[in-house]
Amino acid sequence: MKLTIVLLLLLATVVGAIGFGRARTRNKTVADWALGGRGMGTLLFWFMNAGEIYTTFAVFGIAGYAWALGAPAYLAFCSVSLSYAIGYLVMPKIWRAGRSAGLVTQADFFAARYEAPWLGVVTGVVGIGALIVYVQIQLVSLGLVVALTFGDAVSPLVSHLLAGLVMVTFVLFAGLRSAAYAAAIKDILMVVLVVILAWTLADKVGASSLLDVFTLAEQSYPGITKLPGIDPNATTTGIWLITSALNIALGNWVFPHLFQISYSAHSPTAIRRNAIWQPIYSLAFFFIIVLGMGALVAGTQPPGGNMNAALLQFVSNQYPEWVIGLLAGTGFLLALAPGSVLLLTAASIFTRNVVTPLAPHLGERKALLLSRISVVGFALVAVAVSLLQKGSLMSILLNAYSAIGMLAPGVFLAFLWRRATAVGVICGVVAGFTALVAPFAKGYWAATLPGWEPGLLAMAINAAVMVAVSLVTRAPGSAGLALGPGQPAAPASTPSAARPVTA
Repeated sequence: MKLTIVLLLLLATVVGAIGFGRARTRNKTVADWALGGRGMGTLLFWFMNAGEIYTTFAVFGIAGYAWALGAPAYLAFCSVSLSYAIGYLVMPKIWRAGRSAGLVTQADFFAARYEAPWLGVVTGVVGIGALIVYVQIQLVSLGLVVALTFGDAVSPLVSHLLAGLVMVTFVLFAGLRSAAYAAAIKDILMVVLVVILAWTLADKVGASSLLDVFTLAEQSYPGITKLPGIDPNATTTGIWLITSALNIALGNWVFPHLFQISYSAHSPTAIRRNAIWQPIYSLAFFFIIVLGMGALVAGTQPPGGNMNAALLQFVSNQYPEWVIGLLAGTGFLLALAPGSVLLLTAASIFTRNVVTPLAPHLGERKALLLSRISVVGFALVAVAVSLLQKGSLMSILLNAYSAIGMLAPGVFLAFLWRRATAVGVICGVVAGFTALVAPFAKGYWAATLPGWEPGLLAMAINAAVMVAVSLVTRAPGSAGLALGPGQPAAPASTPSAARPVTA
């Protein structure tokens, strides 16, 4: 039964997504394909943006973190709330820049704002790298879901290849709107699933209520409900929570796919409404954390002690086939919907900001074809990375945010300080990555500032270097400062070639 439910959910979602996407946009250009016609209203934008929050990490990663460590899973609440407070301010600015200058990718923004096409190439490559790491989270989780659904009948290699294939299918022909449709279906299924599991959890683990699950967990594992969690010697202290939440919140809107999602909105009103209500929507994390602790109370032991599989194993042990099928089907969509957006974004950056500077006469038809081929290529790269590198979903996520956080100073200072320069951006990025990945860095930060998130420290060094270098280098010219916050936005038909822009 569970296999039937999974296949029906996947088939219905894939067919519906492709049909919805192709019915609404003609996708004659990379901009049409990557931005869905720049016309997503409040409801569709809601699901598109929520689709990038409720991924496999949000369900399996957070539940697994609660199962393995306890209180450190509270990071989910803090980071999402902070992120949308920042998003309320910065996303409309990103939208205005994209609409007024005809931007399609984040790298377009860097190239135009700083009057430096070469900076678009560099930031595009950094963005693609971070996106591939993020896709890895979805593929690792999909491997677990496939194992639950098919057992040993499907190898990890085959399951990862099939996952990549379905991700590609979502956006290959119909683009961003297909992914938005899939995100809507995925979110609805996720809410239904969480309600079912949370409603029945207390009975499954012998608790009198959901809150009593915390009491039972604390009795069995003293300290689990407060930081640093199960292990009293762990580095997941209050400092870790604060710095990790800030790192995620500041890095969130710097991810290239969220730039493109911001460009796709119909109006800044849709963006602001979304930012106001999304933190309330994120309260679903409470139930996901309780499920993780409930799995621990129930004595769940996932294969190999893999925390990522704790929730899957718990449901497999405690619930009937149809619930397991619903979880597996929802798990597929939790990975496929956001994963497809990540691949689409990487492909559009590659075409517009890596290939086009080398082949400036590339026509729109060839550019669109190249973007679609690139989706397949990046999917294969992501599959290879996910098979070679292992780790908890939380550790992979923090690595992705640390990497993309190196672009954060260049984004925020672009809106706050007109004196910021392209040379300052690149020097800051180099300094930040040095502080993050140099052989001595990890040990140095652990000894000097124990518990601090290294990504946030590297971001601070990045920003300081960027400011210092910008003060002694030539500022962008007047053309690069053409867009002010009070100026009206150009219509959606603005040519796709990026023009100079600033806040």
